[in-house]
Amino acid sequence: MDGGRFKLGRLSSLAPEDKLEDALSSVEADKLKTAKDLESVAELLYCACKGDVQGIEGSLAKGVNVDAADFDGRTALHLAACEGQLKVVEFLISKGANVNPADRWGSTPLADAQHYKNAEVCKFLEEHGGRSSKQSLQVRSRKEVPEYEIDPSKLIFTKTKVLTGKYRVAIWHGTKVAVKELYTGDLADEGLRQFRSELDLLQKLRHPNVVQFLGAVTQSAPLMIITEFLPGLDLAEHLKKGRLDPEKAVIYALDIARGMNYLHEHKPEAIIHRDLKPSNLLRDAKHLKVADFGLSLPTHDPDTNDYKMLKRKGTSCRYMAPELYQDRPYNKCVDVFSFALIVQEMMEGVRPFESLEAEEVAKIYANEDRRPPFKHHARRYPNGLKNLIEECWSTEPTHRPSFAAIITRLTDIQSEMGGRRCLGIPITKCIPQDP
Repeated sequence: MDGGRFKLGRLSSLAPEDKLEDALSSVEADKLKTAKDLESVAELLYCACKGDVQGIEGSLAKGVNVDAADFDGRTALHLAACEGQLKVVEFLISKGANVNPADRWGSTPLADAQHYKNAEVCKFLEEHGGRSSKQSLQVRSRKEVPEYEIDPSKLIFTKTKVLTGKYRVAIWHGTKVAVKELYTGDLADEGLRQFRSELDLLQKLRHPNVVQFLGAVTQSAPLMIITEFLPGLDLAEHLKKGRLDPEKAVIYALDIARGMNYLHEHKPEAIIHRDLKPSNLLRDAKHLKVADFGLSLPTHDPDTNDYKMLKRKGTSCRYMAPELYQDRPYNKCVDVFSFALIVQEMMEGVRPFESLEAEEVAKIYANEDRRPPFKHHARRYPNGLKNLIEECWSTEPTHRPSFAAIITRLTDIQSEMGGRRCLGIPITKCIPQDP
């Protein structure tokens, strides 16, 4: 044992050639506080490494958890898989061992068994739900660590509630940040692909209305993406308070349109967000920023499996364009459709078809060609806004305006509203009204 780590058998299949950290963090030290704890876990791991089933049974009888791990997150199942100890693997699984624990480098027992070519162990783990983590972002040497890498021990998580269901608040070098984590249970190929895609995109994006990327944790588990912290609620939470006044709604609509126009005109590849909805729009004191690019993709990569997966995303369906839901070819216009629904929601104060499940709402858009009703009097809508919304959610994608055109029209609407305010005329009395 060296520095609290047990030198037993083969290393993790994803461990770097030169370890990035040798010293224990305070968090790691708290995991095993006494010499007795260290000895008990060491005994379990030693028996697993040597194929001693009776010894493992004795450790478990003494109260050692079957998923007990060393400071690197290496469990008995990891070591048995590395060494090809099939009987130990079978015994551990029979005792309820987690088949997919991830060590500090993101490696699972199946990934280790594959790396060391232990075919029988691989087959058994696969039959019991084992997953490989070979697509991990872990690098093999210190020189390959990306510049954006953040030391997770420098992130101090606060007691603030989770943001938008995905992000946690942390303090990083004295500054509040938002942290999106990919947990062990999400380490299947699709979850890792989305993480990698979002990470690749965020590094390229620089715009006032797009959330700012600060860094990531890719060399240990859980994987994390760290972005700027915005003190306001996301738009979905904000709208629970009710509809916005027309001026604020137009300001927010312009924020969204500017961020989306940047994405759609991004060079060398335009970016389709594909999951534009209120919960993915974050607020600072006065403005909105587009966030969460886990389902975004460059326009050159229309993977048909992607939008079938997106179709199962629950609340996303409530803002989903018909062509996307129906698995038809699509382009940037799917984001314009979502934008229209968001603007209408800001003006009306209720989600599209609030009383229905998200999947049913998507069917209404696609199969019945219906849209959410305008329940409030037309005079509440600034001149031209209702018509713009209806164009943006047109059934025919080619009839939807680009975000560049939307910005121009919203700017004109905003200017007219400002002019009427200077004249002392209520902005809701805009004549003529949209038909």
